[in-house]
Amino acid sequence: MGAWRNNDRYSGHKDYMKLLHTSDWHIGSRLYGRKRYEEFSRFLDWLADLITDQNVDVLLVSGDIFDTTTPSNRSQQLYYQFLFKISPSACRHVVITGGNHDSPSFLNAPKTLLKAVNIHVVGAMTDPLEDEIICLKDEEEGLKAVVCAVPYLRDRDIRSVKAGESLDDKAAGLIQGIKDHYSRVINHVEKMMQDSPLVPVIGMGHLFAAGGKTVDGDGVRTLHVGSLSQVGADVFGNSFDYVALGHLHIPQTVNKKEHIRYSGSPIPMGFGEADQKKQVVEVRFDGKTPEIEMIEVPCFQSLKRISGDILKILDHINVLKQRESRAWLEIEYTGDSMVPDLKQQVEEAVKDSFLQIGRIRNKSLVLRMAKHDSKVQTLEELSVHDLFSRLLDVNKIAGEERDVLTATYNEAVNAVQEDDPLAQ
Repeated sequence: MGAWRNNDRYSGHKDYMKLLHTSDWHIGSRLYGRKRYEEFSRFLDWLADLITDQNVDVLLVSGDIFDTTTPSNRSQQLYYQFLFKISPSACRHVVITGGNHDSPSFLNAPKTLLKAVNIHVVGAMTDPLEDEIICLKDEEEGLKAVVCAVPYLRDRDIRSVKAGESLDDKAAGLIQGIKDHYSRVINHVEKMMQDSPLVPVIGMGHLFAAGGKTVDGDGVRTLHVGSLSQVGADVFGNSFDYVALGHLHIPQTVNKKEHIRYSGSPIPMGFGEADQKKQVVEVRFDGKTPEIEMIEVPCFQSLKRISGDILKILDHINVLKQRESRAWLEIEYTGDSMVPDLKQQVEEAVKDSFLQIGRIRNKSLVLRMAKHDSKVQTLEELSVHDLFSRLLDVNKIAGEERDVLTATYNEAVNAVQEDDPLAQ
């Protein structure tokens, strides 16, 4: 890949290192069945241009490159075209870790070939552990940084099943397994770095950290049996100068620590993310102290959620039409009166425009049919865990029996979600 060279924003010799942190691309994801390849292509072109224009030295991608474990040919094409496009740039190293949506086997398949051009892939937890520790060197073989490329840690990799354990026991075991893994990585790096104390050490991860913010419809699913919300910033110890996280789609820090953060997804995964400012994180190291800057990602496809009575909905659509908007729309009718031809009115309103309808939800009708039960939701709004809970409610299953069934069901769901269909 390209050599380290001077940056257009900083004068003098290139004694510093600039890295870019991104995650959760979810290439191949759809929105209400609509393909989004154009958005992914435009984002990756923008990212490649940014890397070139800003003379970025290192790119970190913290998991969920793809949306499924079996990415389409088009998704794969976009991925490899991007890697090829940045190869002549100043970006000497790319580090890619697997997320819970990715197939470790698929990501790892070309890793030997990619490593030859300084693209380092860690699809899943490694054995030996040292394979997750990547030394980034310049063209003179000088050590510039060390990256602890910890991928998404799967249940079967970090926890032993014990007979008779409760759901809480399993959750605690998972949390402890994550802590133990990071502890082993950190201990190994600390021994490595005794002779290079001024070189920055960077951590990566794909998990749900304490206090993490999510929004409805963002596609962030439960990673393990139980909740990982108890995994705090202490997991990362004090040895990392920056921690590049993935999994949560809202850009945010962990426990108010500026150097531990989620970059967030660069493209809204649902209408709940429509108003978010998406970003990638630029980190400049001059020594071990990071200078952090957020770079806003352009909007490649406008998403609009319109909620209200029929007049408000139609007025909003009319304003968008006058602006020649190309937005995708999610319509939610919340008026008091019945509008049986809601779908027809909305479709007529967007006729002869660039607007496209993703979903129309007549919330008033749903609530009336449910006898004004405010907790009623449509099937598409319920997670697999919500559905099972409703099933237990219908059958009036409670107490210890409910806990046991829930734990068994969660394990089954977790096993399906973590299955790698491409593994031998």
